[in-house]
This record gives sequence, structure tokens and C-alpha cells, in this order.
Amino acid sequence: MKKFLAVSALALSATAGAAFAQDDVTACIVTKTDTNPFFVKMREGAASKAEELGINLMTFAGKYDGDHESQAQAIETCIASGAKGILLTASDTSSIVSSVKQAQDAGAIVIALDTPLDPASAANATFATDNFKAGELIGQWAKAKLGDAAADAKIAFLDLNVSQPTVGVLRDQGFMQGFGIDIKDPARYGDEDDPRIVGHDVTQGNEEGGRKAMENLLAQDPMINVVYTINEPAAAGAYEALKSLGREKDVLIVSVDGGCPGVQNIADGVIGATSQQYPLEMASKGIEAIAQYAKDGTLPQPTEGKDFFDTGVTLVTDQPVEGVESIDAAKGLDICWG
Repeated sequence: MKKFLAVSALALSATAGAAFAQDDVTACIVTKTDTNPFFVKMREGAASKAEELGINLMTFAGKYDGDHESQAQAIETCIASGAKGILLTASDTSSIVSSVKQAQDAGAIVIALDTPLDPASAANATFATDNFKAGELIGQWAKAKLGDAAADAKIAFLDLNVSQPTVGVLRDQGFMQGFGIDIKDPARYGDEDDPRIVGHDVTQGNEEGGRKAMENLLAQDPMINVVYTINEPAAAGAYEALKSLGREKDVLIVSVDGGCPGVQNIADGVIGATSQQYPLEMASKGIEAIAQYAKDGTLPQPTEGKDFFDTGVTLVTDQPVEGVESIDAAKGLDICWG
């Protein structure tokens, strides 16, 4: 077995959670970063439910979105600590599978949160938004909002990173289907031949990455008028790049997450529409599943008709369009990431 590294030697954040339960059940949550508000809320949900159930919770995060090595090391630490379950949002959805297998061989249940593994069956269960549907909703909205002009749209895709993790592919391809683009191979993006696509660039899911990616794509075609973004920090960066050119008023920006800052950006006119997820629910349900598994070995069951437990998605916009159900920003702020 590999030598386990001490937590202090890892490029991670790690904290002890609630007091030990009677059976000394330990669980871990491993997120992509500890700065993105989405993952902050996810950890809050896990910590609250762990405290309620008397489970000892250890939390870990990579230094940046895409930091696979830190996540693999975190799983090693969880195994060494005797964790009965691990909640994981994987940065590299295929490379992490070997680490997941090690944890399962050691007797732990591994539950993917938000981001399915590749293959999805590598996890014992997945608690997530229907990320394809999330992308499809914002694609449908953008197409309806443009009307006849959608036929001549110039679209920029601000994706996550070059490894094309499952969550990035699902959202990207969902948007394309919603907008009416032939997606070719649904397991990857970049093979489409629709002339409306200006190009793809990566953002690492943060504001600075969104700004740089937007600048790169505007250099290819300054007349871009639709921008798909992997998440709301990337959308905020894209907006700043457009604003610097005086184009922020004539470009539709759409996104996914539905966090409180992102929904506020809907209200402020920065983002046209976003698909709201519920990470607190994902993590809370995940901790409940670990507790049940520790008690009697029961594995969580997926939503009927799907291969994962669907925690829901809702389109948020202050510019509703016919045929696409949505809520406004005021409502979105009431329930953001609950």
C-alpha cells in the first residue's frame, strides 16, 4: 500500500468536524477548491448534517480547480483515517477512479457530488444536478431570447479546463442541444461544426479565467453576442472583459450554479439567465447516505429513470421567455443553494 502523507504535508484544507458518534463514524468531503462559493456551501451542508448525526467530518480541497494530485492525496488520508464514506467533487473525473477504487477496497463508500466520475459507475452513488438539463435550460432560454437572430448567433464557450471533466461536458453539450446545435459526440465538446460557434476556451471556473478566456475569444471574433459559461465566477469575468470594450449591454451571458452572488448578478443585469443548483442538498443527502451505509451497509438508490440521485435544477432569469419555465431573481435569492 502507498505510504500515507500527513494532512499537514498536503496542499489541502482539512478540518475536524463534529464529535465522534457512538460508533466513531468518520466521513470525508473532498471538493475541487475551498474558495468557490459553490463548494463552500457544499461543505456547510455536509458539516451541518454531520453534526446533526454525530459523524466526525474531515474536509479537504485542492488548491485550484483541476488539482487532481491533492484530491488523490486527500483520499489516501481518508483511507488512513478509517473513513466509512467519502463525498467527492472530482477535478479529474477519470484519473481519480483508481484512488476511489482504493477507498472502496478499504471498505468506504464513495459518493460523487455534482460531478459524475468517468465512468459514473466508479462511484457507489452520485448526488447531483442534472447537469445536461442545466445546460439545456440556458440554451433554450438564449435561443428564445434571440428569436430569429439565433440563426446568425456568434457563440463563445467558456468551459472549465482542458481535461473536459464530466460536469463541463454535460453543461456545454446541454446548452448546445437547447440552442439547436448538433452536438455530435455527446461525451466531448469541440467536434461540432456549427458555424455559429466562435470557439472554446477554458476558465478554471474562476473570474480571472473567465476574463482571459473572453478576451481570447473576442480576439477571434469581436462580434460575439452569446456567451455560455461553465459557472458564475467565469461569467463575471466574461462580463468584465465585455465591459472594457463597451459591449456588456449587447451580449447575452448565460451560466450555471445559481449561487447567491450569481443570482444577484441576474438582478444587476450581468448574467441573463442561470440554472440554479442545490449543493447544500447534495452534501446533506450524501452524509445521510454515509450514515446509513455505516449502520447497515445500505447503498443509496438513484432517482427513478436516472443513474444518479437528482437534487434538482431551476432556471433563474428576470427576462422570462415563452416555453421555458423559470423563476425570477428575487425568488432565486430566497432559495439560493439551499
